[in-house]
Amino acid sequence: MTHPFLDLAPLGAAHFAAIEDRVARLLDTEQDVVIMQGEALLPLEGCIRGAARPGTTALNVITGPYGQTFGNWLRDCGATVVDLAVPFHTAVTAAQVEEALAGNPEIDFVSLVHAEAATGNTNPVAEIGAVVRAHGALFMLDAVASVAAEPLLPDAWGVDLCVIGAQKAMGGPAGVSAVSVSERAWQRLAANPQAPRRSYLSLLDWKERWIDGGRKALLHAPAQLEMLALEACVERVEAEGLDALMGRHATAAAATRAGAVALGGGLEPYVYEASDAAPVATTLRTPAGVDAADLVARALAADPVLPLVAGGGALAKEMVRVNHYGPDATRGVVHGCLAALGAAMGEMGRQVDLEAARRAVTAAWA
Repeated sequence: MTHPFLDLAPLGAAHFAAIEDRVARLLDTEQDVVIMQGEALLPLEGCIRGAARPGTTALNVITGPYGQTFGNWLRDCGATVVDLAVPFHTAVTAAQVEEALAGNPEIDFVSLVHAEAATGNTNPVAEIGAVVRAHGALFMLDAVASVAAEPLLPDAWGVDLCVIGAQKAMGGPAGVSAVSVSERAWQRLAANPQAPRRSYLSLLDWKERWIDGGRKALLHAPAQLEMLALEACVERVEAEGLDALMGRHATAAAATRAGAVALGGGLEPYVYEASDAAPVATTLRTPAGVDAADLVARALAADPVLPLVAGGGALAKEMVRVNHYGPDATRGVVHGCLAALGAAMGEMGRQVDLEAARRAVTAAWA
């Protein structure tokens, strides 16, 4: 008995290369794009282990948990790491990055997360990229949560290593990711004797055995389901239009923020300034005495498919995250999330105004 998901023909090199080309167009990049067969942590770690070694001095910007992970990898490679950490309720500024670079002129690598879905903030990459480019450092960007939700222009912004994943605004699976690589990033990796080679983490393997060979022979059998899903994601983005898709995410974020404020009960945006808030997800701070994990559990008891989660780690007691991305960047989902949160807060003895929240969401969407 045949099954469309089990009896797939092998994915050939030409098809694989065509999907890479579509991803490159999505990023508006002339750089090489490598699709990697795993969640985005795979190319992120591959970028760091390829570029960093003893003698590297890295500026690692921390605006959420992924920045902390990057610092750990950099230190494991023997790099000297200068951490630039800002409160998770805000964004880093280009001036802060410029000051860190001026104070540490030996910095030759900068790592940054564009949008931190876990904390709900987004960083001004265009301005930061200009500062990094003037300094001359190699620039790595985690754009997993920003791609298709807000502008992302690696070439124009001077990003040397730009990693994306399909699982957020693109509405696809977590098992496939991609990275655009500048020519000077390839040179940096090739000059590093510690860069992974003959390894699943190796970007150089893709350069030497795939790209330099004219993209005719794949390194291994690709995961057909994930590759076809990535292709379908890009097709869906193209069909809706990237500007329309980004607009839908921006509206969902503005509506969630306005609705939460109107709801009352002490629930408020976790990221203080709307300009620092990511379009992909809105984080909310619970009032004193309201446990965020308990609040989310109560809200999901009424509607378990809502994209609501409590914050991770130390934030689990005080942060609620509304993941309005991809297919969930809609007015109905935002209404549903705030209605469920409001009902749960009412159960917990908080005074809320569900009708005011509904009106605020509707107004923001209009």
